[in-house]
Amino acid sequence: MDRRAFGLAMASVPVAAAGASAQGSTPENNKRVVLDFYEKGLNQMDFDAAAVHFGPRYIQHNPIAPDGIEGFKRFIAFRKERTPQAKSEIKRVFAEGDFVVLHVHAKREPNERGVAIVDIFRLESGKIVEHWDVIQPIPETMAHGNGMF
Repeated sequence: MDRRAFGLAMASVPVAAAGASAQGSTPENNKRVVLDFYEKGLNQMDFDAAAVHFGPRYIQHNPIAPDGIEGFKRFIAFRKERTPQAKSEIKRVFAEGDFVVLHVHAKREPNERGVAIVDIFRLESGKIVEHWDVIQPIPETMAHGNGMF
């Protein structure tokens, strides 16, 4: 998709705008919800703090992640045990309607190249109910000098 068309279709917000749970289900509030969820769940590995952002169900589409809210809880416990230094840096945030898209640089260990991730969240009434992701390893060399982010 042409970058200008994409920009018109989706509004971006700086990562620093992350805050507490949304008051309503607008794209801006949905961004805040997802950013807080991501920081608390993925970076701080605090399931309870992240779980306040779940709706009545959580549908997971990642083929290796367990489904449901309990599945996310098990994932966070696994992450804490196996990769306690893992960090995810959100590079871009987009929202349209009930969807929030993150472009993320994730590393299991501080000195590795890591992976590029596009996470897609669907919200209902300001709560996260569904997740998809696409993950790509960051190669040592590229056919261009543009980088992944």
